[in-house]
Amino acid sequence: MVTIIDFAKRKNTAEEDFNVLVLQGELELIQSKESGRFYATAKTCTIPCTFNDLMCRGLIGKQLPGKIEKLECDPYDYHIPGTDELISLAHTYYYDPVERTMEQEVFGREAA
Repeated sequence: MVTIIDFAKRKNTAEEDFNVLVLQGELELIQSKESGRFYATAKTCTIPCTFNDLMCRGLIGKQLPGKIEKLECDPYDYHIPGTDELISLAHTYYYDPVERTMEQEVFGREAA
């Protein structure tokens, strides 16, 4: 499951405003490569929508089926908010609305 945690304004190529919903996945525990200690995190992504601000605000907290997946992409520079640090990334996250069973995840096929 993913949760709608916020919404944001974006501009399309014609400089027109539209809204995106900010989605957050489930809690994950990740082990630090540097310290070896675990930390809690959750993947986030955005999806465009046709809703106005009022409707978007009302959707905050709603849960949707599916999960947020990592997708490899061409490298790009990313500015870490609140710092002067610029890093290079080669992945992005996207929302996959399809719920899969553990068997489908492991074997990559439809369950019998």
